[in-house]
Amino acid sequence: MQRLKAHPGLMLALVGALSLAGAAAVLAQRQSTEELPGARDARELSTVFRQVAKQSLPSIVSIETRGKSVQFTGRQFNQFELPFGDDSPFGELFKNDPRLREFFEQAPNRQPRRMPAPRGMGSGFVIDSSGVIMTNNHVVDGAEEVKVRFADGREYLATDIKTDPRTDVAIIRIEGAQDLQALKLGNSDATEIADWVLAIGSPFGLDLTVTAGIISAKGRGPGITEREDFLQTDAAINPGNSGGPLLNLDGEVIGINTAISTRSGGYDGVGFAIPINMAKWVAKQLMERGTVERAYLGVSIQLLDARLAKQFGVELGEGTVVNHVMPDSPAAKAGLKVGDVILKLDGKDVSSPRQLQGIVERLEVGKSYKALVLRDGDRTTIDVTLEAMPKTYAASTLTAPEETTPQPEEEKLDDAGLQVQELTGDVAKKLGLQEGSGVLVSSVEVDSPAERAGLNVGDVIEKVGNTSIESVKDFRSAMKGEKLSDGILLFVRTGNVTRFLVVQE
Repeated sequence: MQRLKAHPGLMLALVGALSLAGAAAVLAQRQSTEELPGARDARELSTVFRQVAKQSLPSIVSIETRGKSVQFTGRQFNQFELPFGDDSPFGELFKNDPRLREFFEQAPNRQPRRMPAPRGMGSGFVIDSSGVIMTNNHVVDGAEEVKVRFADGREYLATDIKTDPRTDVAIIRIEGAQDLQALKLGNSDATEIADWVLAIGSPFGLDLTVTAGIISAKGRGPGITEREDFLQTDAAINPGNSGGPLLNLDGEVIGINTAISTRSGGYDGVGFAIPINMAKWVAKQLMERGTVERAYLGVSIQLLDARLAKQFGVELGEGTVVNHVMPDSPAAKAGLKVGDVILKLDGKDVSSPRQLQGIVERLEVGKSYKALVLRDGDRTTIDVTLEAMPKTYAASTLTAPEETTPQPEEEKLDDAGLQVQELTGDVAKKLGLQEGSGVLVSSVEVDSPAERAGLNVGDVIEKVGNTSIESVKDFRSAMKGEKLSDGILLFVRTGNVTRFLVVQE
């Protein structure tokens, strides 16, 4: 039998084909396991989240509070005239549940019933291994019993509670807990917008839930507490998260989760946290003395917007202007005046009323500090000795003046859309002012420069530029040297609140 001999060229082609097929298979295998674009970065970020949560969870607690139980009698309920009729939205409820109706309609001579003590929930975190936990004032305020629960199931009752309602910060103490780990407190001033953060707490009673987001904004003041400089975050915060920590990627606490802006009652994407730098200062005083002692100046101050900054000759974001000085206050004793622009205090730059307030309150009571002030275009240094803030001290409230009867002598500025009249004795008395301490705004045209600047009927103009006004004549004279195109600086009183504003075309 004759054997077939393989052609050398054919053998070479076959080997080449097999090699190519093997290479293609290897390449396909590599491609099938190759990471998608950005997958490695995402996994690395996920790993950081996991590590931060793992090291932090043992130091974070769920808080359950119990208030006072309340006794009610039938007579007490009848004072509210609860509607049981068919026309009432509650009528069907009471009709279908006779026991509920009987509870509310019990006769006054029967024994009162004790309603269960109201319960609350929140979160907190260990700041001292001896058993000190930080949370919100509104979580524990008024509670008769505060129970904290750790991730491992251990439960303790708080033995001491100290609160500061002005900042909504509180600390509680527990005893007998071993091997507690305190979270590291970071520097909230160093936090930047768009930094990644984790919020940990117990929303809706779901213990130790972790959510992620970023810092959306800083320096927020939505009117929740007296002292505000909130961090805004889009990390999900819901009822029960209050008091829990907001953590950076180093596992440091940079804020206390405190509130949300919501229309639904739950998470709508906007949450607020107390900066930890503010909370640290408050907690230190609560631990050392049980209360918070704040220094104060005794002035009302106003943000310098672009128009005001131009009028006072400063850059936008530079300084804050004094629009009221309290009698016998540290500011009055130091010689501060309305119209002064405070640029620095204790060597620290001032850029807003909230920032100045934060600087002042943390300074030492009884000590003198230097304030750099811009007055009538000149920079001067004033020594201010701070005093302890009175317990009843609070910002002035806006009081609307009573309607007044127009007076014969008036001055009308058509270009500005403004009309003023004399501040007579009767009118001044109604407004709580001295006669001749300004002119009364009697008319403001719709969509005029005066209205757009914020002037309203009943406001009192006390100054035009640096010129004090005592009469319509003074006002007329002062306005002659002013140009609406350049902006006219006015010092205005509304009730007991004063402010600067600029009327401009």
